[in-house]
Amino acid sequence: MKAIGQGSADRLIEKCDIESICKKAVSTWNTEGKRVLLVVPDGTRTCPMDIVMPILYDLIAHKAKIMDVLIALGTHPPMTDDEIGRRFGVTASDLTVKFPKARFHNHLWKNPEHLVNVGSLSSTDVAKITGGLFKMDVTITCNRMVLDHDIVIIIGPVFPHEVVGFSGGNKYLFPGVAGQEIIDFFHWLGAVITNPEIIGKKYTLVREVVDRAATLLPVERKAVCMVVKGEGLAGLYCGSPEDAWSEAADLSNNIHIKHMDRSFHTVLSCAPKMYDDLWTGGKCMYKVEPVVADGGKVIIYAPHIKEISPVHGKILGEIGYHTRDYFLKQWDKYKKYPWGVVAHSTHVKGIGTYENGVEKPRVEVILATSIPEETCRKVNLGYMDYRKINPKDYEGKEDEGVLYLAKAGEILYRRKDTK
Repeated sequence: MKAIGQGSADRLIEKCDIESICKKAVSTWNTEGKRVLLVVPDGTRTCPMDIVMPILYDLIAHKAKIMDVLIALGTHPPMTDDEIGRRFGVTASDLTVKFPKARFHNHLWKNPEHLVNVGSLSSTDVAKITGGLFKMDVTITCNRMVLDHDIVIIIGPVFPHEVVGFSGGNKYLFPGVAGQEIIDFFHWLGAVITNPEIIGKKYTLVREVVDRAATLLPVERKAVCMVVKGEGLAGLYCGSPEDAWSEAADLSNNIHIKHMDRSFHTVLSCAPKMYDDLWTGGKCMYKVEPVVADGGKVIIYAPHIKEISPVHGKILGEIGYHTRDYFLKQWDKYKKYPWGVVAHSTHVKGIGTYENGVEKPRVEVILATSIPEETCRKVNLGYMDYRKINPKDYEGKEDEGVLYLAKAGEILYRRKDTK
């Protein structure tokens, strides 16, 4: 069924249009007397949640029996009360004033008491979905709050994504509010296929896993999918997660992918403040890898980033950052580590080869952050002193093979001569 909404690559939609779209969509959803769960992204995803959330709240809260808001953290750190307030455009103390009926919760992916088993994908299913890349049973768990509600409404943006192709839709459920096994499988499948082969592709094997997992949930699912452009919305689509996501992904394809005439030997990829560690700041590599020349370098410029990851830093300190082939050809040694963390390692390092004990990444990744040089070298990444970098020195040099990105991490850069 076609989603309710509108969008254009040429203009932004007004607040009155957002209100009209949401009102029309909600009028078709059965929320009267129902337990409603809103699943929303954390602060690492750009979107005008401060505009969309109040509109939806006003349309639904007075009819719903209860309303909960669950933040789809995946494996990101929990948000503080102040951070949650800012996400919705208010102070922490004003959350209960602005949204008196809503209760706000962080997803706790590591706490078994917060998770429930909703089924599994059999080894036969997995082999069929992945074209034989994997043959294993995958247990699927999610936050038990999902099953404590009658209807789940996913609210979030759609961008090109390194693991699934395009983010959004059911991805806010799996891995957004999922348990570790499906999170690890989801990410490692994408890593094995590799970022350049997946990012910006609409229907991928990983998307099929996500959508298949969502069908196991015995609750009604709806989605409000946003296509962000600058500070505003170019598109908004409401409906089933599959239909709303599909239309949003088509528009994202036109807005969030920039096709370049050439490759670049140097990219200065500046991380915005919303990426506060390398785990999230790695997007500054993912989104430019396809347009970096062989032997080129990506400099992740982020003076505000002080650590690799407060959640996964210890493991990354042990395994370092390496290409996919480095891990695959030593899989007996590395398969014991969480696959999602191994996947992140390969995505930041990029594609490359590992032959006769020698690793040759295609691109050199250099950190110009507040992470100490010793730590960068230890995890097999390059280092530059950010205090010796003037970003303006990299501007306006595309003809010389230098690409400067003042806000990296969301727009995908790809050569015009690639599919």
